[in-house]
Amino acid sequence: MPIVRIELYAGHTPDQKAACARDVVDAVVRNLGTTAEATQVVFVDVERHDWHAGGGVPPRPKEA
Repeated sequence: MPIVRIELYAGHTPDQKAACARDVVDAVVRNLGTTAEATQVVFVDVERHDWHAGGGVPPRPKEA
C-alpha cells in the first residue's frame, strides 16, 4: 500500500488538497501498478515560521 506524504505550508484549501491528491494517486497507480483504493495521500501542514531551509525562514509570499 503506497503512502505519499506531502509537507507544505499551511493555508491550502481542502479543494486544492483534494485535487492534488487525485493527481498524485493517478500517478502512483499509473507508475507503480497499484490501485487507487490501496494508495493513501497524507498532507502535513507546516506553519511558515516552523519551516527552515538554507539557514533561514523562507520569505513570505507576496499578497495578491
